[in-house]
Amino acid sequence: MATTTNVTSFSAPSPPTPEPVPTAKTATTTRPRFAPRKAALTMTPKAVDRLRKMLTNATDSGSPQYLKVGTKKKGCSGLSYSLEYVSTPGRFDEVIEQDGVKVVVDSKALFSLIGSEMDYVDDVLHSEFVFNNPNVKEMCGCGESFMV
Repeated sequence: MATTTNVTSFSAPSPPTPEPVPTAKTATTTRPRFAPRKAALTMTPKAVDRLRKMLTNATDSGSPQYLKVGTKKKGCSGLSYSLEYVSTPGRFDEVIEQDGVKVVVDSKALFSLIGSEMDYVDDVLHSEFVFNNPNVKEMCGCGESFMV
């Protein structure tokens, strides 16, 4: 008697195919690249009106188009605010536009001015721009200089 055996070939189950891992090129993000940031300097309506008058007078008579706000080492507390006309902003300066008025913030003064409010005060004795700066740690007695 002859016996026959069926030989079936047995193969190991194939490993499961891994799901594709998203790469940086294929991954999608829903958040914006840059978060909106707070303005370095805000201006009150009185300051905007006064700046508009000053800048229109300056551009009628010559080339200045911007008012540059900065700080200088001066006074008994260390820093003092400075305002000057410029025709073009510097490379790293920040241009702030509010109600059609453009003001340039000096890049060197940005950290000491961030979050400040610029106001214009017109009294009987004097008229001046006043800065309400939350970063001020100390001011001199006359109020002309400050320290951050």
